[in-house]
Amino acid sequence: MDASARRGFAALANPSLRRSGRSSMAPAHPKSGLFVGINKGHVVTKRELPPRPSDRKGKSTKRVNFVRSLIREVAGFAPYEKRITELLKVGKDKRALKVAKRKLGTHKRAKKKREEMAGVIRKMRSAGVSDKKK
Repeated sequence: MDASARRGFAALANPSLRRSGRSSMAPAHPKSGLFVGINKGHVVTKRELPPRPSDRKGKSTKRVNFVRSLIREVAGFAPYEKRITELLKVGKDKRALKVAKRKLGTHKRAKKKREEMAGVIRKMRSAGVSDKKK
C-alpha cells in the first residue's frame, strides 16, 4: 500500500485531511463528443444538485447569535476572560494568548478568544467615546 492510499484512508477517518473542493488542475474545456483529441469525451449536462444539510454546518443563525448575546449579557465574563481583557488593556497580547491557551487547550481556540476579548474592549471604548460626546 503506497502513501497516497494510506492518506486516502486517513482522509475518510479525519475530515481535516480531506481535500477541499478547489482543484489545482487547469479549468476543464467543454467536451467535444469525440473519443480522441484534447477535449475528448462524451458530452453531458451537469445536474444542479440541491444544497445538502452538511453545507450549512458551522453557519451561525440569528437565533443562536441572539441567545449567545443574551447569555453574555446576563452571565457576564468568566474570570479567565476578565484576566485576558486586563492583559490586553495593558498591551500584553502574548501573555493573554498564553493564558487563553492554558484555559482552552488549543492555540486556535486561544487566538479566537483573544480576538473576541479584543473586540469587546474595542466596543467598550467606542461606547465610552460616544457617551462622552453626548
